[in-house]
Amino acid sequence: MSLFVQTNVSSLVAQENFSTAQTKLNKTMEQLSSGYKINSAADDAAGVGIASRLSAQVAAYSSASQNANNAISMTQTADDGASQISDILTRLSQLAVEGSDGTMSASDSANLQQEFAAQVQEISNIASNTTFNGINLLSGAGGVATAFQVGISTGAANKVSVTFGGADATDLVAAGSLAAVSVSTAADAANAITVINTAIQNLSSIRAGFGAGMDALQDTVSNLSSMSTNTSAALSNVQDVDVASATASLAQEQVVSQAGEAILAQANQQPQLAVSLIHGQ
Repeated sequence: MSLFVQTNVSSLVAQENFSTAQTKLNKTMEQLSSGYKINSAADDAAGVGIASRLSAQVAAYSSASQNANNAISMTQTADDGASQISDILTRLSQLAVEGSDGTMSASDSANLQQEFAAQVQEISNIASNTTFNGINLLSGAGGVATAFQVGISTGAANKVSVTFGGADATDLVAAGSLAAVSVSTAADAANAITVINTAIQNLSSIRAGFGAGMDALQDTVSNLSSMSTNTSAALSNVQDVDVASATASLAQEQVVSQAGEAILAQANQQPQLAVSLIHGQ
């Protein structure tokens, strides 16, 4: 065996191995302490890009789900108001049928008209006061759709539209305003029956649109939840550390590091053997 004083090759090799073991040990400890196996771009250049995209998708799914839930609340608010208007229309229909009977006296017709007018006014009040975040949902001309962003991209496939408006006393019947209808006479009441029946049919169509919109939005929320879960799982596979595997690696690397430290200490003593041989001569 060769012994050298100027260059301790064994020590240099031991230092290199010990440094490599320490680097691995420090990296494993960093992963376990952070919970991530990718803590910098140097750990996995491709993985960083994938993790960034998946993380952005998960955040976008969360926002889209929030949008869809807000849209459900908005549509439900509109439908609740429309339900109250439906109840009023049912009462107006009863009053119109009663008023069209020839047995009604002028006084009876006047009483019916008083309640009828109050109920019609209440339709306008409900329509005007049914709002969501300052947006009126029932009054005004109908047919204008509100598009809700419920996807993480652009285009029609990422939106759900619901039509609001058209449910007040003025716009509910296209051929004539409910406010102009009267039950003051039997003839007027008979005409009111036709107008009210049309209003009931139109309101039913409006509420059907609300129901279809809520069904679509609820399906969207379920789908978004599923996609978010699956994307989060994929993100976890890319960036999260496997604690069981990392802990096993940590134990192995600690043993290797301790052994390397011990060998390095012994390698550093080899030049002393050469000195001892010189003194022995």
